[in-house]
Amino acid sequence: SVILATENCQLLMAMFSRGPVKAGAITARVRCVSTTWSRLPALRRMIQEKPIVRAIEAHSGFSALVVDSAVATRPDGKQVTFDCLWSSSLTSSAIKGKPDIETVTTSERLQIVDDVLEVSKKPILYDGDTGGAKEIFAFTVKKLERLGVSGVVIEDKTGLKQNSLFGTERVQLLEDVEVFCEKIRSGKAAQLTEDFMIFARLEALIAGLGEEECFRRAKAYVTKGGADGIMIHSKEKHGDDIFSFMRRWRAEFPTVPVIAVPTTYNHVTEDELQEAGVNVCIYANQLLRASYMAMLDTATKILAAGRSKEVDGQILPTKQMISLIDDNTAKSSRQIFELTKDPKHTAV
Repeated sequence: SVILATENCQLLMAMFSRGPVKAGAITARVRCVSTTWSRLPALRRMIQEKPIVRAIEAHSGFSALVVDSAVATRPDGKQVTFDCLWSSSLTSSAIKGKPDIETVTTSERLQIVDDVLEVSKKPILYDGDTGGAKEIFAFTVKKLERLGVSGVVIEDKTGLKQNSLFGTERVQLLEDVEVFCEKIRSGKAAQLTEDFMIFARLEALIAGLGEEECFRRAKAYVTKGGADGIMIHSKEKHGDDIFSFMRRWRAEFPTVPVIAVPTTYNHVTEDELQEAGVNVCIYANQLLRASYMAMLDTATKILAAGRSKEVDGQILPTKQMISLIDDNTAKSSRQIFELTKDPKHTAV
């Protein structure tokens, strides 16, 4: 963090030394410095301190505002929010109307991440698909870390990507273990800080290869590849394979972080995952799926009525939408102003 913070402070000082600087440029650079200092290490810290980290996908700046606004009170009286944002490959492809086969470029994906960074202070975990060749993955790690992303998840597949939810309905080819370990090592060598995290996503259960192969790969990715943690993935609705794997994993690796994605086994609660030893629970695509149903219903009702009055009760009032964005912008500006007054940040 010190390296990146110093780099940004030097850039700021250089900006001012050249004379007057536009307010927009100052805001952008200060936002970058603030992100580096506070956001990048946040996920690692949360994993260490919280019983379980609650993450949900954000596919746009507006969806990130929705996540930031979401607060609920559970039956025990506890008030809960989301801790972290997930930049999903599936939803990033879906919003562009493209299949989830790595058709959306890294540059396009990172623009979505930057949109989210503009409006939310929550840490972001990035879905890196296969990561590409090790040289490409090293470059991606550098870009993500520079943006202030807390970590990346890459899956041990090879060839044309197929979404994991298809399971054995489509051919799921897994990468050679040593090749994947080398890719992880390449990413770890590329990062500048100790805060950034690389997670290895295990697809052996998805491919129908069983727990033994899944465990063998997970062990290698951590002990030989140097992964900071793993993501265990399954398309089964019962979730029994996840709990079986976790019992074995925690017996041998009691502290290595584990991510679970209960999309298919959605009857399983966060408390149950936590008890099994899961550190991060990701709700990977629910917001985008919800938006499709809501938009289709609204569009259909407008067509049926020949006007939009009938949908007023189910959509966000225009003024409230504008206020949501304006209020967040004003809050960000105040935070940036306070940052510039902080004596610790003398470069600003």
